[in-house]
Amino acid sequence: RGPSGPSERPCGPEMSARSVAVVGAGWAGLAAAVQATRDGHAVTLIEMAPAPGGRARGVAVDGHQLDNGQHILIGAYTETLALMRAVGADPDALLLRRPLAIRYPDGSGLTLPPGPPMLAFALGVLGAAGWGWRERLALLRAAGGWLAAGFRADAATTVAQLCARLPARLRDNLLAPLCVAALNTPAEAASAQVFLRVLHDALFAGRGSADLLLPRASLSALLPEPAWAWLQARGTTLRAGVRATDLARDGSRWRLDGEAFDAVILAASVRESARLAQPHAPAWATQAAGFAYEPIVTVYLQADARLPLPMMALREGPQAPAQFAFDLGALGLGPGVFAFVVSGARAWVARGLPATAEAVLAQAHTALGTAFAPARVLHVAAEKRATFACTPGLARPAAAIAPGLWAAGDYTEGPYPATLEGAVRS
Repeated sequence: RGPSGPSERPCGPEMSARSVAVVGAGWAGLAAAVQATRDGHAVTLIEMAPAPGGRARGVAVDGHQLDNGQHILIGAYTETLALMRAVGADPDALLLRRPLAIRYPDGSGLTLPPGPPMLAFALGVLGAAGWGWRERLALLRAAGGWLAAGFRADAATTVAQLCARLPARLRDNLLAPLCVAALNTPAEAASAQVFLRVLHDALFAGRGSADLLLPRASLSALLPEPAWAWLQARGTTLRAGVRATDLARDGSRWRLDGEAFDAVILAASVRESARLAQPHAPAWATQAAGFAYEPIVTVYLQADARLPLPMMALREGPQAPAQFAFDLGALGLGPGVFAFVVSGARAWVARGLPATAEAVLAQAHTALGTAFAPARVLHVAAEKRATFACTPGLARPAAAIAPGLWAAGDYTEGPYPATLEGAVRS
């Protein structure tokens, strides 16, 4: 597949049609099933849950269409956007595109203007509200150093070490929130190398690559539902609510729960994929099952309020869990509904979800004003194994497991952290 997205490669003498099983209909499994179908293979897609989407799907709560966690996309998600278009989902209609803005309720923060990436970054930094010239010049010097080094860092370096010499205001109000949003790993434990790759591809890869793409519809409407319908229309065998239980080698083929396939793609959760692969590739399965994970908690509040921007940054603290707030009413997803996102939420999960929700209520009132004083908790979504901990030197398992047996998922070997784009590219 090239940069334009899933390719049309009709089967020829060099690529005969195969029967392919894809286990798991999250974003990685859907991408794999669509690509295999476009390549002319006979695909069977098996999903344990009642509906596709995995960790990025819509959920209905008390008459509200919410998500199992707030997600955003960025302009650099070229493969995800191409896949959406390929299955008939229109990114221009489903996503609100805005310039990257890390803005706080007091008006301070960074906004990138439109234009060529490097010029836009420089102008955004020079015009950042609430920063002194010391902070502005320090960030420009640091970015110049990262550029000169090819956006590479020693594999053992953390983001906190990478940014240690920068002014505290930059670390606390820009780089730490960007790090936890992109890697879902606190800066003290996050890989500087992966963080720099994300910064390069988002901020400097091309015009619009840093733009925020905020969902105007449920996550299910962005890809899972259109991809499922696209596959169904092309004769793909779709099985929802079915757990794959047994994978066995059968000569040069595979048997999945007794059914023969030429190839199998494991795109389920890491645990499920490792369980199925264990008898055939124990070293791969052990590596895949050995990850540490970071949770994400999304607290949905209802209040008679509006935010100045659809997405705003919040200052995290010992009693302030959330790093970002989203005005879902401004996105057409329900007036008066707000999503507060707590990334790298291990400590808050340990305190308990009720305590986290109460702390978010207090944080909303303190940071965003009296309009949130009568706010109520609508729903708390917790993904306790939301992403792998993206730590320095982390060795991730390869996509190839055994002949005819592959893995797809945001955890497999690749340059990106656990993101929607990483899942689709895998």
